[in-house]
Amino acid sequence: MEAVARYFKFAERGTNILTETRAGLTTFMVMAYIIFLNGNIIAKPLGLDPVAVAAGTCLVAGIMTIGMGVVANYPFALAAGLGINAIVAFTLPAKGYTAHAAMGVIVIEGVVITILVVVGLREAIMNAVPLALKRSIGVGIGLFILFIGLANGGMIAGSASTYGSVPPLSLRPITEVSQWVFLVGVLITFVLFAMRIKAALIISILVTSVLAYVTGITTAPANWTVTPQWDTLFQPDLVGALNQVALITAILTIFAIMLSDFFDTMGTVTGIAAEAGLAEEDGSVPGIGRILIVDSLAAVAGGAVGVSSNTTYIESAAGVAEGGRTGFASVVTGALFLVAILLSPLAGLVPGVATAPALVLVGYLMFTLVKDINVADIEDGLPALLTIILMPLTYDITVGIGAGFITWTLLKVVKRKWSEIHWLMWVVTIAFVVYFARDWIQVVWH
Repeated sequence: MEAVARYFKFAERGTNILTETRAGLTTFMVMAYIIFLNGNIIAKPLGLDPVAVAAGTCLVAGIMTIGMGVVANYPFALAAGLGINAIVAFTLPAKGYTAHAAMGVIVIEGVVITILVVVGLREAIMNAVPLALKRSIGVGIGLFILFIGLANGGMIAGSASTYGSVPPLSLRPITEVSQWVFLVGVLITFVLFAMRIKAALIISILVTSVLAYVTGITTAPANWTVTPQWDTLFQPDLVGALNQVALITAILTIFAIMLSDFFDTMGTVTGIAAEAGLAEEDGSVPGIGRILIVDSLAAVAGGAVGVSSNTTYIESAAGVAEGGRTGFASVVTGALFLVAILLSPLAGLVPGVATAPALVLVGYLMFTLVKDINVADIEDGLPALLTIILMPLTYDITVGIGAGFITWTLLKVVKRKWSEIHWLMWVVTIAFVVYFARDWIQVVWH
């Protein structure tokens, strides 16, 4: 035990093994919902086995969270990133990617981020993007997730209308039992969260699942098994990730996912480190390079195992609130994820209507970033609005980010504030202009 205490610097950070163990358990409890949620998001759209997705989710989360604890010595836990998995499930297939090619995109994105960390460019790119756009990306993804929750709950539906003849999105009449189950699930989720119950999301998923079976709106799959499945492991198609769509589309799609990964991780790490008293006075985080390396490799691992990019979770703050100050808390959380592989077959029994309420709440939590955007300033507010609204309406994160980048750069040019436009913003803005004009370019070229 003394060797463990010395390695994780218990005395230096004013903690002990019991406190760290309790913190690790707390973080796992508030993150365990992802075991069931990830499969319900990506399995059906990609044609994957939800049990295999759940097993892979536990495996990668367990290994990478332990890696974060041992390598970086911070109480941060990792798992499949909400928002990125929604992109993988809905945006990439819509662009023409197969399931394996979609995971290839994630692997490539993770490799690129890892290289940027190694050569010291990840933070440089972070600094090049204006703060309002960083925050609006998080807000837009939050609304994207909320939309998915409402759609999975049977509350909203799109129409085949064009050019505004009828509303493109509308509230469905509440006439089905499944809709009432969803609404009860939302009520349970909101109440538990408002009461600060640590395992609010996992409890709501389990209770709503039971309600779904009791009301008869779902039944156990005929081929359900109690054995963990591993059908998604090591099948990413790296070649398909680059040639199944136009090259400009592939590059900007990877870039858009990379930006989401960038901002999610940096905001989470700096915020939680400050809360734990582990950040410097200027807000910097000592040893952040090791944190970013583990986080970047987690993206690669998530794609390789077929469960989407893994990233540092804001829920790690729950463990910090319980006194977690070292990587030993992460080791405990990671070990619990590995044990949870045995529970992965339960994911095959959880219907989409049971996880939909959790998506609504998570969407709200991400939406709260909007309070930090100066929407009254047109130079920040208008690009932020386009980023936020176009992501959920188009089910495409690339469209939202592209519209925001182009608009922000255009307004700076109009205002003659050339010095505020980083050269990287020029490069990316021009690339997005080409992306949006690609169909027109192809017509003219031919």
